Amino acid sequence: MQKMDKKIGGEMYKVVAQCVDDKIWIHMNGETIVLDAEVSTGRRRGKSSGKDAKSNVILAPMPGKITKLFKKQGELVVIGESVLVMEAMKMEYTLKANINGTIKKVAFKEGDQVVLGAQIVDIEPAKEV
Repeated sequence: MQKMDKKIGGEMYKVVAQCVDDKIWIHMNGETIVLDAEVSTGRRRGKSSGKDAKSNVILAPMPGKITKLFKKQGELVVIGESVLVMEAMKMEYTLKANINGTIKKVAFKEGDQVVLGAQIVDIEPAKEV
C-alpha cells in the first residue's frame, strides 16, 4: 500500500494506492478506482516478492461492507482460498488467503463496515514440515 499527497489543479489530495491480486485500487478524494494490473506486454503482473506477497493478514483493500465470511476462527485455509467477500460502490470483491494456515482471528462480522486498510483476518501460518 502506498500513501501520498498529490497536487492536482492547485489542490492537495491524499491518495492511497494498493495492488491486490491482479487489480490496482486507487482511493482519492472519496472515490475508488479499480484498474487491471497489466504490463505493456499485456501479460498480467505476478505477485510481489515483498512482504505483502505472503502476508498472514487480510487487509481491506477499500472502504466497504463485509457481505460474506467463508471462514471462521480455528478453520484451516490454503493459499488462494476465498476467505470473505466485500462490497463497495456496488462491486463485490473476494479476498483470498496468501498463505496456508489456520484462521487465528476474524475481527469483523458479516454486515460490518470497514475502512481502507482495516485488518479483517489474521492467519496463523502452517508449520513447515
